Amino acid sequence: MNFSDLHFPEAPKIVVTPPGPKSKEALAMQSIYESNVVSYSKAIPVAFEEGRGATIMDMDGNVYIDFFGGAGVLNVGHCNPEVLKAVAEQEKKLIHALDFPTRPKLDLIKKLVEIAPGELKGNSKVFFGGPTGSDAVEAAVKLAKFNTGRKGILAFEGAYHGMTSGALTMSSGKKLKESYLPLIPEIHFAPYAYCYRCPFGHDSVEECGLRCAEYVRHILEDPHSGIVDPAAILIEAIQGEGGSIPPPDGYIKELREIATEYAIPLIIDEIQAGLGRTGKMFACEHSDTTPDIMTISKAIGGIGYPLSACICRKDFDKWPPGAHIGTFRGQCVAMAAGFAALNFMERNKLPDHATELGRHMLTRLQKTKEESKYIGDVRGRGLMIGVEFVMDKNTKKPAEDIARDVRKRCYVKGLIVELGGHYSNVVRFLPPLVLTEDLADKGLDIFTNAVRENEKSGS
Repeated sequence: MNFSDLHFPEAPKIVVTPPGPKSKEALAMQSIYESNVVSYSKAIPVAFEEGRGATIMDMDGNVYIDFFGGAGVLNVGHCNPEVLKAVAEQEKKLIHALDFPTRPKLDLIKKLVEIAPGELKGNSKVFFGGPTGSDAVEAAVKLAKFNTGRKGILAFEGAYHGMTSGALTMSSGKKLKESYLPLIPEIHFAPYAYCYRCPFGHDSVEECGLRCAEYVRHILEDPHSGIVDPAAILIEAIQGEGGSIPPPDGYIKELREIATEYAIPLIIDEIQAGLGRTGKMFACEHSDTTPDIMTISKAIGGIGYPLSACICRKDFDKWPPGAHIGTFRGQCVAMAAGFAALNFMERNKLPDHATELGRHMLTRLQKTKEESKYIGDVRGRGLMIGVEFVMDKNTKKPAEDIARDVRKRCYVKGLIVELGGHYSNVVRFLPPLVLTEDLADKGLDIFTNAVRENEKSGS
């Protein structure tokens, strides 16, 4: 398929410096009626009107290249026409049916079992609950506790799993949860393999030798580590909000072996990294690792419909009817959208496209890094990319203000990016997987110029 047909052809196009008058009016109305908890429109003040592919238009007619993609929701692009067709057809038939079998549900669960990673392929069960990724994490942990009879969870530094009480407790960000403590007990954190900022002070993977994974073995072996054998190990195969961090080869696989050795269920959170984004259908496939339970959401809703699910080993499906429920686990339109999106991904080989285009983008970004005095690290897999800004490349002191300034400069020139990372100093790229090389290059031109302008201005 020619992906260029999916986008606004004129992108990027700025007809009035954003935020324009219509966006300002909409933002003012939002501030009156919507809670202060709103965040994205505070950082990127704009009101959107229409989206196509990897481009999005605001109310003033400005057209942006979208390198954020709804935080990884829009893998097949804004308003993908094939998915819209499936949605329109389903809306005429049935919208909601609790957990009764429907054609959209049967199509989707069969497809998910067929494409599941490793030993889950053809040998797993799917279950739905609430419509968000947080709900999927809560359900996965609940199932692990049911199977093991244990209470604690081992999570990882840099993790983000959602904003409901349990998912938030298992996320690592202090600012997100410090006002709500205590949440749930017996959640422990181990270092993630964040090699740019190695928690053990090593300068290379070769020198480190997967020390992060071995530390997990240590705390499970040592009877005085303070950690009782947990109900599950919960991890992102590639960290998202933590800063788009792909771990070194062998790390996730080693954790799988440790989890098996100690009879601890391994839950892999594929909510952001899954469904083609990293060049594989699921990020855990990069390490040939099979989770016991896997969470999915975001892109499974096709073009932004709220939906989440868990895929688990058949022998884990021990709980009785009604042990986990959710009103929207029968949302037929979301399921029809998800099934159509998966078919679109497979037919158009979107994971392969993400691999090739991501490699091209990383090559360009490495050159930008070499020219910049403030870019400390460029990393990623497929179209899940992070650019980390630092004040000094030797000390690696985080440069949040520079990252914020670069984001703003990108936005006013027609490129939407967002920040993440431990110190909010990582510019993250999560574009729809239908992004073309032409749009990617235009977006990277804007980004590179924003970096250069920042350095010249001394901001």
